[in-house]
Amino acid sequence: MPGTKQSIAVAAAGEVLEGEARIFEAKGLRIAICRVQGKLYAVEDLCTHDDGPLGAGSLDGHAIECPRHGARFDVRDGRVLRMPAAFPVRVFSVSEKDGQIHVEIDE
Repeated sequence: MPGTKQSIAVAAAGEVLEGEARIFEAKGLRIAICRVQGKLYAVEDLCTHDDGPLGAGSLDGHAIECPRHGARFDVRDGRVLRMPAAFPVRVFSVSEKDGQIHVEIDE
């Protein structure tokens, strides 16, 4: 059924520290999970400018920067904050339950 989501445990809750982005895999997707002000955010680990690894870049507040050319995205909604990227990055619903970080992925 289109639009059906599956919640997948990708990491232990303690694996993503405050102010940090870590890369995990779920259903063949690389996802950068970030913790900002105690809240988790999840974006696809793929810069829309040139497919750079966002999770390997720096996290400054809610902005994640691609290490290749400096494109920046807001981890809350994926919108572009700085070029050279022109398109938003994909975001995922993320939660913590039972000591695990769960990401919702399309089935």
